[in-house]
Amino acid sequence: MERTSIVSCVLDTTDPTAELGFEAWLNNHKFFDCDHVKNRQQIFVEFDDIPASHELKFVLKHKTLDHTKLDVHGNIVSDSLLTMANLEINGIKLDKIFTEHAIYTHNFNGTTVSTQQKFYGEMGCNGTVSFKFTTPFYLWVLEHM
Repeated sequence: MERTSIVSCVLDTTDPTAELGFEAWLNNHKFFDCDHVKNRQQIFVEFDDIPASHELKFVLKHKTLDHTKLDVHGNIVSDSLLTMANLEINGIKLDKIFTEHAIYTHNFNGTTVSTQQKFYGEMGCNGTVSFKFTTPFYLWVLEHM
């Protein structure tokens, strides 16, 4: 008997007028694609919980320099972001574990070389958040708590 697992999270935007796009992938399967995130929505994907390695990826796309407003001194006055909250697998919240293991790769929307940073729930640059884990998921969580 095969068990399945469910990955879910809540996606939102700080500016519904900004046409920020978003994709979500599990391994090589794109399970969510939106060219303009206008409001809060829950996204999820179901997958087999058999022994395997997995990579969950979240992609911010379509952000331009116009989505960030600067003052005369170059300080950010306002910015359009996508936020992700309540990331869960099988109902287990991954807040701290996700922050410790997720990698946000981006290039500040083309203004610098590519960089990798920790991910704290906000995507402000075109790029990819990557999170690797293994199944059975429950065993992986126990090893990383």
